Amino acid sequence: MELHKWSGHIDQAIGYLASLPNSRLMYLMQGQEAILLYETEGAALLPDVDAYQILDASGDINKGYYAVFNNIPVTEEGRERFEERFRNRARKIEDEPGFKAIRVLRPLNSDTYVILTLWEDEQSFKNWQQSNAYGSAHAKRGTAEGIDKVPNIFPRPSYVTTFIR
Repeated sequence: MELHKWSGHIDQAIGYLASLPNSRLMYLMQGQEAILLYETEGAALLPDVDAYQILDASGDINKGYYAVFNNIPVTEEGRERFEERFRNRARKIEDEPGFKAIRVLRPLNSDTYVILTLWEDEQSFKNWQQSNAYGSAHAKRGTAEGIDKVPNIFPRPSYVTTFIR
């Protein structure tokens, strides 16, 4: 299964939505920027998409209203170790109030993995960041055991983008 992400101006996104009324496109926005997301077993519906293989999934992305994209560049040498980290994740996020979905995404046309979480609202996401579950999931960060301290895995800093539905 793949997830495709189209990014562009809000007006162009509205045009795509109108031309594909029966598709399950998820529309997200941030100012004048829009994102259209969809999961598929087949070919891309839209041109110029970022394509990802779904490595792990929980929940229905169409139920989320606040989307957090944790964009993490990973070197070729670091892919296996990075993916192993997410195969063995604690899975506590699924029990958090306001959680709707998570997708761990392997890039098909770049080096940037995406950990996509969807929430009922921004406050639910912020509450999770202050929770014991978040602390447990990130307990090794910054320590000698943390993946962030392994050399040759991350060629550039990660970054977060957020969008609303």
